[in-house]
Amino acid sequence: MSKDLKTRALKILQLLKKEYPEARVALEFSNPLEILVSTILSAQCTDKRVNIVTQFLFKKYKTAQDYAGANLETFENEIRPTGFYRNKAKNIINSAKKIVNDFNGKVPDTMEGLITLPGVARKTANIVLTSGFGKVEGIAVDTHVLRLSKRLCLSRFSDPVKVEQDLMELFPEKDWGIVNFILVDHGRKVCNAKKPLHDKCVLYDLCPSRNI
Repeated sequence: MSKDLKTRALKILQLLKKEYPEARVALEFSNPLEILVSTILSAQCTDKRVNIVTQFLFKKYKTAQDYAGANLETFENEIRPTGFYRNKAKNIINSAKKIVNDFNGKVPDTMEGLITLPGVARKTANIVLTSGFGKVEGIAVDTHVLRLSKRLCLSRFSDPVKVEQDLMELFPEKDWGIVNFILVDHGRKVCNAKKPLHDKCVLYDLCPSRNI
């Protein structure tokens, strides 16, 4: 990875940290189990809609045992507004069963433990670790991070794992936890998928895609 690319990446990081000083996960939660459930529900769904669904969900299901014992059909209906509810329901219930059986009812606090849960890949695990436990082992790569990484030419890959590896090389480890949040905020507010707001972009001078 070239020195010029690393220098540009650090400038991007500095500008975005200044632009979004309060950047954090938009999902509403109060413990590791809740952020795990919310993150699984957030796939192909807006955080706003997930937060509406979990307002009810978190009052009914408070422990991993509660989710593990949930009726599948009832749970599917409860999370239906988030889309792909059948797969999400199976993953959440089966993850809860594994948490109860293999982790003494507590959400695992390591990458190795989290990715053994059904429906949990590195992106979800990174979000749970960072937001739920204050631990940073990587950079969560979602659709916003994928899009911005490509537009900013921070990675040439489309595979989230390979993009994460590139970003981890470019950014200091102490900043890995914030990279996802600031890129997501910028992706939502300025660098959206259909029509990027170039005139409002603090990264305009650093962006190879500014004329596209």
